[in-house]
Amino acid sequence: MQNIEIEQSIENSIKEALKQNNATLVAHYYVSSDLQALAEESGGIVSDSLEMARFGQNSDADTIIVAGVKFMGETAKILSPEKRVLVLDTEANCSLDLSCPIDEFSKFCDQKPDHVVVVYANTSAEVKARADWVVTSGSALKVVQKLHDEGKKVLWAPDKHLGHYVQSMTGVEMLMWDGACIVHEEFKAEGLKRLMEIHPEAGVLVHPESPKEVIALADIVGSTTQLINAAASRPENTFIVATDNGIFHKMKEVAPHKKFIEAPTMGEGADCESCAHCGWMAMNNLEKCLDTLNTGNNEILINNQIIDKAKNSIQRLLDFTK
Repeated sequence: MQNIEIEQSIENSIKEALKQNNATLVAHYYVSSDLQALAEESGGIVSDSLEMARFGQNSDADTIIVAGVKFMGETAKILSPEKRVLVLDTEANCSLDLSCPIDEFSKFCDQKPDHVVVVYANTSAEVKARADWVVTSGSALKVVQKLHDEGKKVLWAPDKHLGHYVQSMTGVEMLMWDGACIVHEEFKAEGLKRLMEIHPEAGVLVHPESPKEVIALADIVGSTTQLINAAASRPENTFIVATDNGIFHKMKEVAPHKKFIEAPTMGEGADCESCAHCGWMAMNNLEKCLDTLNTGNNEILINNQIIDKAKNSIQRLLDFTK
């Protein structure tokens, strides 16, 4: 009971601090359920990284508090350069972002000047600035198909699994960067098959950052938002879900009477059947949210030239998906 009272006190303090700072809290689907609930209760949003940034851009808030990882704060700053953007922990990173350092990526791009550079949203501001297009997992197929129809050659980064999925669905040859998400890459096809045998009635929902063998077993392959929509709209009452387990909060919210099972990440020597949660996302918590609001720490600052270039590559996507 005492812990609940302490948590409630912190939440109330955050809500008050948000008002005092004219701030809005935007949270990703993969952070803890208490942060997701607080974001919505306080007039913010729970969504994917690009929609989080767009919500902040369209809000009247002077300050955007980002519960997620560092590149999400950077995306918010790119779309709202005049606003103060704070993250809860500057050490909360992303394996896809870290796997694609700007110096190496620029050299990679320079070797293929005839290719259109398409990067996934899970990248640094500098990489977005080097790109021609920024895409999300929900928009990648359509953008790559459009470029192919225009006769363009595509250079893709950083997620190789999402890239191979796009390639398999479109038939478009892409020059591929070798990056992967440490959470999604661990899903195991053999373990998933065994779980499907135990639950033959279950629908299988898979994020395209997963290995191709896992994707091949899916009923629905899609972005976080698309998987949540599928959980609500599909007729199955049980789902096996291959993405970060933080998404279960929203899935249970939109489909409270349905059952959700984590897809297995177990392998030789594994000490849990499914460990599908990003350690960097787990660095976000209520205490850090309140501290960030009170101190103004963890501000995202980006060079104006980088912002201008990165905004162009994001704006292409926003215009295309209107």
